[in-house]
Amino acid sequence: MPTDDVIVVGGGPAGCIAAIVLSRAGLRVRLLDRATFPREKLCGDTLNPGALRVLERLGLHPAEDGLPIRGMLVTGPGGARAKGCYPAGVIGRAIRRSVLDERLVQAAAGAGVTIVEGARVDSVAGNGRPQIMTVTAEIRDSSFSMAARFVIAADGRSSRIAHGLALTRYARTPRRWAVGRYFTDVAGLADYGEMHIRAGHYIGVAPLPGGLTNVCVVTCDRSELRDPVSLIETAIAGEPELADRFVRGRPEGRPVSLGPLAVDCDVPGGVGLLLAGDAAGFVDPMTGDGLRLAIRGAELAAAACLEALDRGDVDSAPQRLAIRRRRELGRRLRFNRVLRALSGSKRALQGAAAATRVSTWPVRQVVRYLGDASAG
Repeated sequence: MPTDDVIVVGGGPAGCIAAIVLSRAGLRVRLLDRATFPREKLCGDTLNPGALRVLERLGLHPAEDGLPIRGMLVTGPGGARAKGCYPAGVIGRAIRRSVLDERLVQAAAGAGVTIVEGARVDSVAGNGRPQIMTVTAEIRDSSFSMAARFVIAADGRSSRIAHGLALTRYARTPRRWAVGRYFTDVAGLADYGEMHIRAGHYIGVAPLPGGLTNVCVVTCDRSELRDPVSLIETAIAGEPELADRFVRGRPEGRPVSLGPLAVDCDVPGGVGLLLAGDAAGFVDPMTGDGLRLAIRGAELAAAACLEALDRGDVDSAPQRLAIRRRRELGRRLRFNRVLRALSGSKRALQGAAAATRVSTWPVRQVVRYLGDASAG
């Protein structure tokens, strides 16, 4: 059985970035994904300024034709409203996730990565030989085994690998579920994303190229997912900031649901295996910086993989990666968890809304911080 240097499981942004970094370092890399690209993916469809900087540093520009995003509008109960803008000359980009992912897969192929689509990975295990891992996958109704010196699992927040090995767990509280859908002919869109936070749910809105609008409703009530169409329609109709703007809005495609959203992870991997992207931990998408965290986390995982293979020390790689993730991403993840908890508390949300009506300065600073919007 031929042996690759690294098998990356998952062809989203994290998997592609990890594969590109490793292939550019001269390794033989194979990337597996259960989908065939392009494929739809529930996402906020925005890359914040920090995410764009990482991609640009890697010489990648998959969203350069995306709509410019210059900040975020945040509203709360009782008419609380604040708009946070990025510094002059600093922007994010809004682009449909299916387009972004397809372009990154193409970039990975261009970097020399072997792409295998339609491959559902069933298991990852060591086979008793030093530094050899076996990946078992189903491809076109047939089972295949592939060998590699190392495996990176970047197969998302519901990672079969991470959950199967008990490396991750869904957060105990707050539990939230998301439903997303695209619309056309929505009025009042501008060059910023929107987040409308209410007790029990929030609504994210983002303009996209081609006249599309991304709408995502995140709710604490799982029973509402029984009728996702009604959930989105009811949320829009009951929101003063949105109801009039969607009078002529027409849905495109079917709604997509997922959840529970938040995933916690203590150690991102095991012997011969590292986790990257949302597989290494996922926070609610309300902060808008999920793709930046996933992309940068993938870079860290790729660097840890290279170091492990160079040293011949695969045992301690997960612990080293955990330390680096805490050092670089820990503060941001803790901040996101605090926001997640506050937004899940009716009393805290009302207090924050009252404070915002007095001064919008705190919200403006939070938008800049979460957007990694420092100039330069």
